[in-house]
Amino acid sequence: MPPVDIRNLRDLTRYRRSLMQMATAQKNRIHKVLQDANIKLTSYMSNVFGVSGRLLLESIMNGETLTLEQVRRLIKTKLKVKAPKLVDALNGKVRAHHRELMRRQYDLLLVLEDHICEIEAEIDHSVQAYKEELGLLVTVPGIDQDAAAEILAEIGPDMTRFPTSAHLASWGGLSPGNHESAGKKKATRTLRGNKALKSILCQVSWAAARSKKTRLSAYYYRLVKRRGPKKANVALAHLILRIIYSMLKKKEKYRELGPDYLPKKKSSAEYYQRQLEKLLGHEIEIHEKTA
Repeated sequence: MPPVDIRNLRDLTRYRRSLMQMATAQKNRIHKVLQDANIKLTSYMSNVFGVSGRLLLESIMNGETLTLEQVRRLIKTKLKVKAPKLVDALNGKVRAHHRELMRRQYDLLLVLEDHICEIEAEIDHSVQAYKEELGLLVTVPGIDQDAAAEILAEIGPDMTRFPTSAHLASWGGLSPGNHESAGKKKATRTLRGNKALKSILCQVSWAAARSKKTRLSAYYYRLVKRRGPKKANVALAHLILRIIYSMLKKKEKYRELGPDYLPKKKSSAEYYQRQLEKLLGHEIEIHEKTA
C-alpha cells in the first residue's frame, strides 16, 4: 500500500478530536437540562449515554411516565437492581420546553457521533500504511490504537528530522523551561509547542500512571509526592515522548524495565556512618547489636 501523506492523517485525527469535544459539550448540555428538570439519573448511572441511559432519555423526551416494570424492561445488566431508585430519579418536573430542548441537543449529538464514526473509518484506512509504527507505539503502557494514530500523525514516522529526543520534546512543548537568576532556580513552565501532541500525550500519561507494576507508573508516583499530580503528569508525558523517539528511530518495541528499574539507594546506616567519620575524623566500624 503506498504511503499516505502524514499531513492528511494529522488533519483527520485533529478533526476527530474536535468532533469528540463537540459531542462532549452536547452531553454536558443534556446533563444541564436533566438537572434543571430535577432528573437525577447520574446519581445511579455512571454513564447516562450508555445503552440503558439512552433508552431512558428517549422515554423522557417522548413524555412517557415509566412504571417500575417498564424501567426494568429498558435497563440492562446490573442496573436492574437499581430499578426502584431509577423510577424515583425519573420523577422530576419535566416541562415541554425541557423535552424539546433535549430532543434538539440529542439529535445533534447523534449527528456528531455519526460523523465521528465516518472519520474513524477514514483514519483506520489511512493508518494501514503505518502498521509497523503503530505496532510499536501500542506496546507503550497507556497508548491505545486511537492515541497511537494521533501521536504518529503529529510527529510522523521519520525521526531523522529531530537530532535528539530533546529536540522532539522541545518541539512538542514538553521540555521544562529554564529560569535561573543569581544562581537560584525559579519556578518555570513548559515551553510552547505542538498543542495537539501535548494534549494527547498528557492524556496518555494519565493512563500510564494507572498501569500496574510498570516503569512509567513508578516514575509518576515518585514525582507526584513532591511535585503534585499536574507537574508529575507533564513530566511523565515528556518521558513517554522521549521513549517514543527512541522506539521509532531504532524500530524497537517498548521494553518494560519494571517499577524497580532504578538502583537501590544505599542504606541509612552507611549514610550516617560517613557523616560521623567526617565529624570525628576517624573511621568507624558498624557491628550488629548483640543481646
